[in-house]
Amino acid sequence: MTRRPLEVIEAAGGRLRAALADPVRGGRALAATLAAYALLWALYGAIAKSGQDVHPDMAELVTWAREPALGYFKHPPFAAWLTAAWFAVFPVADWSYYLLAALMPALALALIAAIAADYLDADERVAGLALMTLVPFFGVIALKFNVNTVLIPLWAATALCFLRAFERRSALWGALAGACAAAAMLTKYWSVFLVIGLVLAALMDRRRRDYLRTASPWITVAVGGALIAPHLVWLVTNEFPPLRYVSAAHQPASLVDSARSALTYLLGSAGYVALPVVIALAAARIDRAAAHDLLWPQDAARRLAARAFFLPLLLPVFAAIALAVEITSIWSMSAFALLPVVLLSSPRIALPRPAVDRIVAFAVAFPLVMLAASPLVAVAVHRAGLPPEQTQGSLVAPALDALWRAATPAPLRIVGGDNAFALAFYLPERPSAFPDFNTAEAIWMDEARVRRDGLAMACRADNAGCVASAARRAAAVPGARTADVTVARTSFGLAGAPATYRLWALPPH
Repeated sequence: MTRRPLEVIEAAGGRLRAALADPVRGGRALAATLAAYALLWALYGAIAKSGQDVHPDMAELVTWAREPALGYFKHPPFAAWLTAAWFAVFPVADWSYYLLAALMPALALALIAAIAADYLDADERVAGLALMTLVPFFGVIALKFNVNTVLIPLWAATALCFLRAFERRSALWGALAGACAAAAMLTKYWSVFLVIGLVLAALMDRRRRDYLRTASPWITVAVGGALIAPHLVWLVTNEFPPLRYVSAAHQPASLVDSARSALTYLLGSAGYVALPVVIALAAARIDRAAAHDLLWPQDAARRLAARAFFLPLLLPVFAAIALAVEITSIWSMSAFALLPVVLLSSPRIALPRPAVDRIVAFAVAFPLVMLAASPLVAVAVHRAGLPPEQTQGSLVAPALDALWRAATPAPLRIVGGDNAFALAFYLPERPSAFPDFNTAEAIWMDEARVRRDGLAMACRADNAGCVASAARRAAAVPGARTADVTVARTSFGLAGAPATYRLWALPPH
């Protein structure tokens, strides 16, 4: 008898569920599954975003990576260090960048599986992992690689190490917790909510005295403090550039605005995880007692995990109101590593195996459907239009490189003007960026370096301010050359609006 398509899909989900839950082959199955997951999303990114350049945030990180430092204008340095390490091995290309981006949620999922193994049975662990792949942070949103993307595995790693350090009183896990927390803080200061949340979770636990009497928490503090100390010295020495950037970029808000943003943060964060939560609760068919145990676990270990989940997620709400600032739900993307434990660890909750098989099958089908739709996504985005800084850097870069070659045999080391980060990404000699000729943002740049290395510049012809600044610089340099180029982006045969750029090559002098 021929089986219906849904039965075939459910059977395929069952086979994968059995492989992932198997105590012998589960590790290999998980590694292969997550590798395929990362490759699928990287391929989706390469196709869906083929009509655009890498996002400006991504190009900016690459420029930071070319200027080794203990800190940068906007953020601490860990994401730049990671980017530098990646492109020391892989070519500077869109596809390799999307692969790096896709590896972040895949690594986080591996860590989430390790956390879940301490609290859930095999089928629940597989279901929880499958449900997490339905959170947009673990798929399409992660493809815009930035500090928030890097935090996804770092918060998961910190939570795993903290919970094991607390439960096992382990010096090794304590040291790892400190190292992971330091890496998170060195990626984005938002991680202070993770650190404070985990500290509060430990202090609220009735077993805290037993924990504090061991070496584990003090090793955590010592390792974390030692690793973050060089950056703190850099902060003081350079007069706190990231904090000055934050204060300038995020102006104080009224109490009403900050409260509204806090509510939007909560609702948006809930919206991002609504699909997996609804699926899990519907499959488990929980009653009131199970719901109470889910929100307020009865045993100490699960209660610690619940606090470690809710506190870092909710603390920004109170901070936003107290400090009169606005927050956004996208910043919660790293806060959900413990969601499967919170949802599924109650002994009052049971997931029927057929439901787990269907959840796994749905999780497998989703990225495959997205990949099939990726050309349509590319065309739709192209027709809607994107800003020039997201579409034209790769088109202008070859013309600017040719002008530089005609002007001087010196290597091209600095590029400035409009869209300098994208130009730096796509130029073959991997130059540094001098965005808007602003040494306050490009803190690695000064005028002496510009004179010594020379400067290539590109400005949109309709950007009078950029053109005027570039022209003044060119007038002071003997042998400077200029040219105009008109570019238009195409995607799947559809041409976009043309734009004209004025280019300059200023040889070293």
